[in-house]
Amino acid sequence: MNEYDFTLKFNLDNSLADTDDFIERLYAGGCDDALIGVGNKGYVALNFIRDASSAYEAISSAIHDVKRVVPSATLIEAAPDFVGLTDAAKILGYTQQHMTNLTLENDSKFPIPVYEGAHSVWHLAEILIWLRENQTHSIDDTLLDIAQTNMNINIARSWQKIPPDTQESIKALAV
Repeated sequence: MNEYDFTLKFNLDNSLADTDDFIERLYAGGCDDALIGVGNKGYVALNFIRDASSAYEAISSAIHDVKRVVPSATLIEAAPDFVGLTDAAKILGYTQQHMTNLTLENDSKFPIPVYEGAHSVWHLAEILIWLRENQTHSIDDTLLDIAQTNMNINIARSWQKIPPDTQESIKALAV
């Protein structure tokens, strides 16, 4: 068994007006290993530290626990996954400058961002794999397992938004 630290963000329907009751129900429904944040109305973030034999087991059981208590909850994001260089540096215990240097020194080899802009965004798993394979950095297996599982969940969640009749043609464009 390993300890997995991850965050799940959900959109909630408007029927959950009583926040205290909602939090109690989550706690009683198996989410007693989560810190629950309800900052914006209609949204909840749960930061879990869950013991399991794999990240998939930890994350999927957490999603099932939330959905059992609030069947209408819609998963928005599983984190960590989408990261900027500052986020990646913080997760890895590096400086932001070190991460920037890695991208500049290895421009053509560094993973391709999910979003390219003033503040580019990557999948954390792709950075971790690249660091392990190309820079011989020591990457925690548990962190990599979490990042890969979350990346797969977020990609699958996005893929479901594509109408089934156009999925194959869209898939062909992305190759």
